[in-house]
Amino acid sequence: MTSFIDIPSGSDFPIQNLPYGVFVPPGSDRPRPGTAIGTMVVDLCALEAEGLLETDVFQTSTLNQFMESGRPTWTLVRTSLQALLSGEDPRLKEDAALRRRTLHRQQDVRMVLPASIGDYTDFYSSREHATNVGTMFRDPENALPPNWLHLPVGYHGRASSVVVSGTEVRRPNGQTKPGEGPPIFGPSRLLDFELELGFFTGPGNGLGNPIPISQARDHIFGFVLVNDWSARDIQKWEYVPLGPFLAKNFATSISPWIVTLDALEPFRCAGPHQHDPEPLPYLQSKRDSSWDIGLEVAIQPPERDEEEIVCRSNFRHMYWNVCQQLAHHTVGGCNTNPGDLMASGTISGPDKGSFGSMLEITWRGQHPVKMFDGSERKFIQDGDTVIVRGAAEKDGLRIGFGEVRGKVLPAHSV
Repeated sequence: MTSFIDIPSGSDFPIQNLPYGVFVPPGSDRPRPGTAIGTMVVDLCALEAEGLLETDVFQTSTLNQFMESGRPTWTLVRTSLQALLSGEDPRLKEDAALRRRTLHRQQDVRMVLPASIGDYTDFYSSREHATNVGTMFRDPENALPPNWLHLPVGYHGRASSVVVSGTEVRRPNGQTKPGEGPPIFGPSRLLDFELELGFFTGPGNGLGNPIPISQARDHIFGFVLVNDWSARDIQKWEYVPLGPFLAKNFATSISPWIVTLDALEPFRCAGPHQHDPEPLPYLQSKRDSSWDIGLEVAIQPPERDEEEIVCRSNFRHMYWNVCQQLAHHTVGGCNTNPGDLMASGTISGPDKGSFGSMLEITWRGQHPVKMFDGSERKFIQDGDTVIVRGAAEKDGLRIGFGEVRGKVLPAHSV
């Protein structure tokens, strides 16, 4: 399928993708739902008002209502958009005035959070990452916690500090304990990124009514890139006994475009074997419940246009898949709502080049990364911009996520 809209070679957003986001058009202050194709944004609110989508879910400033509508509506909208943008349905292609009202250049719009996020959960689902962290901080012979191979470990994060790509991130203050003496207060010195992929929930489940793993896919609206910023020194001191707190709640950056499961269907693949031990029955899923999505992280130093790629990884490395995560999250009766965000946890592969955090890449700062300008990085410095990108590619088809970027500002004086 091709579009009458020009799509540059190698674009993240061909007509086979059509991710969803929320944008503010030029000369307006009202956010509205849209989709991306090539270098353009298509105004879904305007298309719906013209009667071209046969829906009533886009006259809002978020995607929550669309998320809640469920898979039949998601399929209807995708099919209608592909028909309109290919010219098979000629109403958009042949109406120049309508195109002027509904098509905007991406460089001219401002992207905002795609949903009103009521709850945010972060998992810990990469075996390689969990093993690396356990080796560094616990017993190398028993790096994984006893529960790790039996359930998707996670914690409830801070929804209010989830921010869209381009939002600057302030280095957090907190308590750290650098040696044998008492704790001290001040800016985190070990600020880190975490390479993650997150999914937004669609239709929710009622309190006390779990989502069976066989139905989990129908409750997953789509994926975004996630950088779950972490203050490692604050985390080390505070996390016992209840887990992350100030080390995680200051910012979580996400990409603005949500890529749907339908767009990623050609890239489904098997995840790691889960046979020793086998998951309990409520967590047993099909092997092809992962996706072959390439990911990378780059650091751009202050006042420079060049960047250093410090990580290349892949979502297929994740041990616990998203269906298992959602089934486990709700099995005790927890309710979810449209627009809830759930992140994968750090995505690390089997070798150093695929580790998804500076903590692992530099092995607690022992092996600094050498940058193109001759400087070194043990962790993220003030003024650095961290950029996460991702795309699935096969047989000439590229389904991309765009990017999520965030520049680090110095900590506030307290």
